[in-house]
Amino acid sequence: MSHKQSDIVILANGTFPTHPVPLDVLSHARHVVCCDGAVSHIASIPTKNITVIGDGDSVPAEYRHLLIKVDEQEDNDLTKATRYCLAHLSPQRIAYLGATGEREDHTIGNIALLMRYYRQMGVEGTMLTDHGWFTPAQGTRTFDSVPGQQVSIFNFGCRHIVSEGLRWNSYAYDEWWQGTLNEATGNSFTLHTDGYFMVYQTY
Repeated sequence: MSHKQSDIVILANGTFPTHPVPLDVLSHARHVVCCDGAVSHIASIPTKNITVIGDGDSVPAEYRHLLIKVDEQEDNDLTKATRYCLAHLSPQRIAYLGATGEREDHTIGNIALLMRYYRQMGVEGTMLTDHGWFTPAQGTRTFDSVPGQQVSIFNFGCRHIVSEGLRWNSYAYDEWWQGTLNEATGNSFTLHTDGYFMVYQTY
């Protein structure tokens, strides 16, 4: 996929991206929704269409006019921002930036939430870091790639996984580490599955 297809960016309050790919995605977004304190990076956000979602505790005073306050504590700000996008912005795709780095438990939780949004909310989402990107998927799916690209596959309940175009054959992994560190052999690869899975690809 072209990362520029993500018309909405949700910017979490993790590590702000420095790699050209996520920064390019940010530059092409028609709307950026910041999770609370992430709005402190406003000088690096190219669009004027900015909304802040959260309880407002970490929003600088000069940006509080952008805040839509959501006080409920059952879900984190990433989920609140996702719900706001679905309700008000009619996104074609959502790109999640700044959702990794900082605390490792937040990183793992946010990656897992990407699958929740895909399964439960129908979100076509991509989470981009400074090293690569995560894509949730199900069933049979073909991914664009380049020869030698590093690929990892994380199983979310599949009992059957078969791959084409990867150096090592895939299977229904019992543990997340088992599907890591594979490699694309051509310009695309295909996964045939009977359930949900997540793919990580390096730039």
